[in-house]
Amino acid sequence: MKKTIFLGVIAMSLLACNQTNPLLEQPKTPYGVPAFDQIKLEHYMPAFEEAIRQNKAEIEAITNNPDEPTFENTIVALDRSGLLLDRVQGVFFNVLEADGNDEMNEIAEQVSPMLSDLSDGIILNDQLFQRVKFVYDQRNQLGLNPEQMRLVTETYKSFADNGANLPEDKKERLKEINKELALLSLKFGNNVVAETNSDAVKRFVTDEALLAGLPESAKAAAAEEAAAAGHPGEWLFTPKRTSFTPVLQYCENRELRKQLLMDYTTRGNHDNDNDNKAVIVREMELRIEKAKLFGYDNPADYILADCMAKNHQTVDAFLQSVWAPSLEAAKREAVELQKMMDAEKMAQTPHTDDQVLLQPWDWWYYAEKLRKAKYALDEEEIKPYFELNNVRKGAFGVATKLYGLQFEPLKNMPVYNKEVEVFKVTDADGSLIGILYTDYFPRAGKRPGAWMNNILPQYIDAEGVDHRPVIINVGNFNKPTAGNPSLLSMDDVETLFHEFGHALHGLLSKAHYKSLSGTNTPRDFVELPSQFMENYAYEPEVLKTYAFHYQTGEVIPDSLIAKINAAGKFNQGFVTTELLSASILDMDFHELTTAEGLDVNAFEKASLDKMGMIDEIIVRYRPTFYNHIFTTGYEAGYYSYTWAAVLDADAFAAFKETGNLFEPETAKRFRHLLEQGGTRDAQELYLEFRGKEADPKNLLRRKGFVD
Repeated sequence: MKKTIFLGVIAMSLLACNQTNPLLEQPKTPYGVPAFDQIKLEHYMPAFEEAIRQNKAEIEAITNNPDEPTFENTIVALDRSGLLLDRVQGVFFNVLEADGNDEMNEIAEQVSPMLSDLSDGIILNDQLFQRVKFVYDQRNQLGLNPEQMRLVTETYKSFADNGANLPEDKKERLKEINKELALLSLKFGNNVVAETNSDAVKRFVTDEALLAGLPESAKAAAAEEAAAAGHPGEWLFTPKRTSFTPVLQYCENRELRKQLLMDYTTRGNHDNDNDNKAVIVREMELRIEKAKLFGYDNPADYILADCMAKNHQTVDAFLQSVWAPSLEAAKREAVELQKMMDAEKMAQTPHTDDQVLLQPWDWWYYAEKLRKAKYALDEEEIKPYFELNNVRKGAFGVATKLYGLQFEPLKNMPVYNKEVEVFKVTDADGSLIGILYTDYFPRAGKRPGAWMNNILPQYIDAEGVDHRPVIINVGNFNKPTAGNPSLLSMDDVETLFHEFGHALHGLLSKAHYKSLSGTNTPRDFVELPSQFMENYAYEPEVLKTYAFHYQTGEVIPDSLIAKINAAGKFNQGFVTTELLSASILDMDFHELTTAEGLDVNAFEKASLDKMGMIDEIIVRYRPTFYNHIFTTGYEAGYYSYTWAAVLDADAFAAFKETGNLFEPETAKRFRHLLEQGGTRDAQELYLEFRGKEADPKNLLRRKGFVD
């Protein structure tokens, strides 16, 4: 099958050489967005080949320039190179992740080594590096402004940190490692998608009695899924979060809850063609070898050297400082849930005296019951107020009040899938900020989760023209059904606000150089803008701007808002422990100094045992479907969500302290932080905004762990 696809792609590539390729032309589209409606599968390979050829020619011209190296002819020239390749990659990889198929996966497998070769050919080009080093060594005598100085420093570090100073034999080995890692990363992600879509985990329910307790909206969605799969009159559940989460929360059928949670948490761990254990072992072998090429004992320290944390000891100490209160809170929550289970069992007639112990597939179910009992908060009562389009308007409205931004829907724009929507974003004075795409519904070719990405980056060209960015937000929220629009859970609402925060970071960028623009910041800083936005989602004055009942148009009543806020600290032990255990597991993998004899399942168990993880909670991401650290570049970096949470809680406290969530001067300072992208040191930027270091107590207080 794959061989046939491969030959087909080659044939299409040859055919496309004689045709106009929309990827190789400046798009004649509104705002220069990609001509998605004209781009076909056969255009990708020729476009990559030509873009790589042009990029190589640009690098050769810089390398062989007979003039003495300068900031402009070397550092700036490097930053401005590869614009065509940026455009081709921005289209291909965004479509691959959001609307991919087997043919695109095959192209990706061919292209990834080509891109790895190109990158290595630049970074490991000694003649080019000597030009960069010449400018770097003279940087203090060149009269550079802070952004220019940052570009010189970051350019030099990108070469040095990626092998430019290595001897030739190690450079050659590094090239081989990078190429293999690129392919392994693709394989890991493809395996997760295949496992998620596998027929083996499509659970068809034929007896509606087995769905007792499940909300009608969830049953309707499952019925539509089953009908689409050729099983009318049944209900289909899969390991996609939108499918199984309502079952975990509401379904009385304990066996179904267990089955679906196990389907989700064992993906990539079935000793079949999609098994990821061997992929993980090989990735770790290569990452350890790569770190040692650079003189580091483990991958974590190699990766963290350019982050705010700097080394694994700092990260470990930080995680432990939050882990201890989180775990204690989770243990208290588990005791409370067990009591509820025991009371429910005692009320059953007939009943036995044998205690049924709380299990991971029970937690969400009884937590939902406990939330109702404690706060009279039923998420199904709230969902009708969280219609997707209204929630998005609410997020847009926060950006309007904070920064003066306006969002205009654009019709008849080229998109890669009919479910994608496009918005023009302008500043208070009407000037263009950028273009935002949103793609919110699950489909077979979309990877799980939610994310933001550039389609086109922001930068200022040699003529002084500010090229505004094209940004995309992607999610996997509930699709509308025949009877209901897309109604979001509370977690979904936070996710939408979170990814929109990333989008604002990209949209507001004012950098001169594309390598420093938008989200090109340290990984433990990049989550600050996204998590900061989450704070606004459930503030009463914000809720009243977007939480309207989808049937009646009624604004969410004060009584429900009070319940939401009263329950804001509920179950935070579970939420934080689930997250932190994944962060610690990530660090344990990347603090390895050898992968010899690595047994992935045994290693996971040993890591969880060491941290004292309780049996009632499953780590948020088990290794074999942990895309963050084995596919998407967050290795030794998942801690950054919690690190940035300290920053975001402290940043939001700056607004709270003024008594105005949209206080203009504070908002102006935070917008300035967003605009800077990676042009300044992250810690320096935060200190400039806040006037002091972030106080971790603001996070612990928000979670209810301290007073």
